[in-house]
Amino acid sequence: MSPQRHLKFLNAPIVVSFGSNETPEFQRQNRDFAAAVKAMGKPVQLIEAENYDHFEMAESLGNPYGPNGRAALALMKLS
Repeated sequence: MSPQRHLKFLNAPIVVSFGSNETPEFQRQNRDFAAAVKAMGKPVQLIEAENYDHFEMAESLGNPYGPNGRAALALMKLS
């Protein structure tokens, strides 16, 4: 069920984001996924948010000034 195994089905731009306060393994997985998407020729943006942890990254989606909120607005061309 890993998205890494279903890259051919991606039809939209992808944003991969993680916080610098996340575990090294979680950071690696995000970098690897973004690299795999890019290798398939699909549009991908990798965001490493300085001083954010896993829970803060999720919360940032609801904040237009947070890393995920800014990325979501940019995808919708509302930034």
